[in-house]
Amino acid sequence: MTLRVRLDLAYQGTGFAGWSRQPTLRTVQGVLEAALGTLFRREGATPRLVVAGRTDAGVHATGQVAHIDLEPEAFAAVTRPKRADAAGGPAADPYAVLVRRLTGILGSTDDDVVVRSARRAPEGFDARFSAIWRRYSYRIADLGAERDPLQRHRTVWYPRVLDAEAMDVAAQTLLGLGDFAAFCKPREEATTIRTLQSYRWRRDADGVLVASLQADAFCHSMVRALVGACVAVGEGRLDVAGPAALMRAGERTSAFKVLPARGLTLTEVGYPADEELAARAAQTRARRELHVDGVVG
Repeated sequence: MTLRVRLDLAYQGTGFAGWSRQPTLRTVQGVLEAALGTLFRREGATPRLVVAGRTDAGVHATGQVAHIDLEPEAFAAVTRPKRADAAGGPAADPYAVLVRRLTGILGSTDDDVVVRSARRAPEGFDARFSAIWRRYSYRIADLGAERDPLQRHRTVWYPRVLDAEAMDVAAQTLLGLGDFAAFCKPREEATTIRTLQSYRWRRDADGVLVASLQADAFCHSMVRALVGACVAVGEGRLDVAGPAALMRAGERTSAFKVLPARGLTLTEVGYPADEELAARAAQTRARRELHVDGVVG
């Protein structure tokens, strides 16, 4: 019987061609699986990651979740405490040891991805299919905001002043269960039905506009398109009812631009209570089997 381990991850997406492993490109999955392969090579194991949300090229994460399945013997061998691990006591936490050893491998070459924590996954847990929501943020420094060069990799600099209040009103008109085809990059046989659970805009103390969006799942480019529609409202190219009208029309349009990836961060993934994990995974998997579908930013 295998041991399922939950990993909580963070990464700066600037140097990655997205999450998913690709033969000739640097990706988050590729870097992490290479580190896992190095760690477990002596045990003959090749762990593969299952992720909550396959982020696009340039998208960041502070709250990404993945899982790996390991043979208990391989896990025990890799996390067996050494003298340094046991410095704080004889019974070093094997999951903390796993994080330290992965960090040691990643830190030498790939310091833009971090394994924040590891733990034994509850029975029925699936990082992708058990999730009930994903939450993203998007940062824009318009002409009314302070432009901090230290934040340039996760903030879009916008050349106009935007009306944050109008953007927030427009965002509220998009909430609920609906067909988001107008905001999704088409994929053959993929569904665009989603439940947008929350979408708000605010200005931080430095004047930077920050969007927070949460949905059961997001289809390809959906977050950045929703942001672009509200930016069109903020600069007066659409009225506050415009994004909802575009959604009802159900077709991609040139009325707004899809915003760049660098402003987008996956901040958190939500899961139900432990006793509901397996049922949620089965329900989601059955629904996905009706469509060729992904879960992306």
